Amino acid sequence: MKIILLEDVKSVGKKGDLIEVKEGYAKNFIIPKKLGVEATDANMNTLKLQKKNEEKLAREQYEAAQALATEIEKMTVRMEIKGGEGGRTFGSVSSKEIAKAVADQFSKEIDKKKIQLSDPIKTAGIHEVTVKLHPKVSAKLKVHVACV
Repeated sequence: MKIILLEDVKSVGKKGDLIEVKEGYAKNFIIPKKLGVEATDANMNTLKLQKKNEEKLAREQYEAAQALATEIEKMTVRMEIKGGEGGRTFGSVSSKEIAKAVADQFSKEIDKKKIQLSDPIKTAGIHEVTVKLHPKVSAKLKVHVACV
């Protein structure tokens, strides 16, 4: 029996897959638990429309991420932190503080989880920080840290 999966089913298939299973398995497990539906013409058409819509949304998200990446590449965020001798700072600059500074200075919202710091910034100067906007798109943000 042909089934369209509505959810991921372990060792059977992923959501949206068209699979062939035994009739008893389909009628007693997959369909009653709403893990899949029978592959009728109407359900196949619905599946095609959903896949087209998902592809369109994915493409729009990718294009939006690319546009934001070009804007981020041009930005230099200025931050001030208390510091001592030799450019050493008291404390560090975290991704949360960088995200807040970008929002304040440029009115752009960047999720702090997307800002990738290998370790917190503890010295004054200009640092490049990677911002992962999409699985395929990342940008380099310049952070200028000054000691006060």
